[in-house]
Amino acid sequence: MIRSSPSDTGGDTPGEPAWLTASEKEAWTGLVSLVLLLPGRLESPLQREAGLTLFEYLTLSHISETPGRRLRMSELAYLANGSLSRLSNVVKRFEARGWVERSPDPDDGRVTLAALTDAGYEVVVAAAPVHVRAVRELVLDPLTAADQRALARIAAKLRTRPADLAQ
Repeated sequence: MIRSSPSDTGGDTPGEPAWLTASEKEAWTGLVSLVLLLPGRLESPLQREAGLTLFEYLTLSHISETPGRRLRMSELAYLANGSLSRLSNVVKRFEARGWVERSPDPDDGRVTLAALTDAGYEVVVAAAPVHVRAVRELVLDPLTAADQRALARIAAKLRTRPADLAQ
């Protein structure tokens, strides 16, 4: 609901929310549209040109960016924004394709590591330009440098960057 006037803040009844102003609703609607529509738009070129979903690409990409190209499955699930069971299914398919190998962590046998094979690394290297083009076209290029800094600040305030989610 939208407030009909700046003085109409709701809350007249205990537990009633403070309704959104028109500008708050515009911001909220913009964010919801971004969150719901952007992943599909980023995924389409990946599927078309690389045969990967966005989740699959992010999974391979995150592993490829770590030292030794290996990462704990729990950390990978967190970084790729998926459940451990979803990630396990994807990694199982990647293992069948020879892109990833799973093994116990030598430092903690209770933990499973996912390691990117050379074949998997080739897949992510081939898909990366497709993804970067989509990110530039859909997100970065329409924004000025100031807009990009503002977007980063907003993400930090909303604690939506991967580094923030671990806290």
